[in-house]
Amino acid sequence: MPLTDVTTDIDNRTIVMTCDFPVSPERLWQVWADPRQLEQWWGPESHPATVTEHDLTPGGLVKYHMTGPDGQRFPGGWEVIAVEAPHRLEVRDFFADADGNPVESAPESRIVIEITATEDGSRMVNTSTWESVEAMQQVLDMGVIEGSSSAIGQLDALLAA
Repeated sequence: MPLTDVTTDIDNRTIVMTCDFPVSPERLWQVWADPRQLEQWWGPESHPATVTEHDLTPGGLVKYHMTGPDGQRFPGGWEVIAVEAPHRLEVRDFFADADGNPVESAPESRIVIEITATEDGSRMVNTSTWESVEAMQQVLDMGVIEGSSSAIGQLDALLAA
C-alpha cells in the first residue's frame, strides 16, 4: 500500500496523508486530471465514485457522488482554487446536495495535494484543513481516515495498469 504516514493534528485542524508511488509525477497527476481515473479510486472500495463534472482549472468545479452498497448516493464536490500541473492542486472540498451544490451546514475542508519526484518515483502529500475543530471532529467520527486510506489503497492497481 502506498500510504506511508498519516498525521492528525487537532490543534491545527489538519490531517496529512503521505504516499509514495513508483511512477513519475506526471503519471501520478493523471489520477487527478482524468475523471475516469479519478473514479477508479476516489471513493473507498465500498463506495465507488462517479464523476459528473470535472473542470480542473482555477474557479472550476469537480462534482461527484459515491454510491454505497445499498445504492444510496453521497454527493460531494470540489471548488478548484489552484492548479500547478503536475505538482500541486488546491481545492475546497464539500458535501453536496443532489444537484451538486455545497451543503452549507456540512463540514468542508481545504485540500492541498503536492506531488514531488523522489528517487524511486513520486511522493504525494495530501493536507486537509478544516474551518473548525468541531468540523474536523465530525469527519473523523464519519471515518475520514479509514475511507481515505481505503481510497488511496486502490491507486497501486490503477497506476500499475
